[in-house]
Amino acid sequence: MNFADQLKQLPSIAHVAAIELLDASGQVVDRIPNQPGKAGSVAVYHALAQKHGGVITPAAAAEGLALFCEHTAAARAHPGSHPNIDRLLAWAEGTASHPVRIVLA
Repeated sequence: MNFADQLKQLPSIAHVAAIELLDASGQVVDRIPNQPGKAGSVAVYHALAQKHGGVITPAAAAEGLALFCEHTAAARAHPGSHPNIDRLLAWAEGTASHPVRIVLA
């Protein structure tokens, strides 16, 4: 299954304006807007947050990498070209859990 097929199986993000990634103290460290070119990342991060209680654990990050399918291989081959996947690659190798806030549209 490719990324486009995976996206069809994820929950709708029509109600999501952005995904905010938080540090341990609840401060926003990054924001992924729901806009063309980023909507796929919003869909993956949204699905992971829903499934894992609002946090992305290392195991959840690995699950996200599987959802990104062929884009994960491209991110590994060209670091920096897919920052939202690069982040999951790092989180999957770590031990920390990362809180996520869903900003409604």
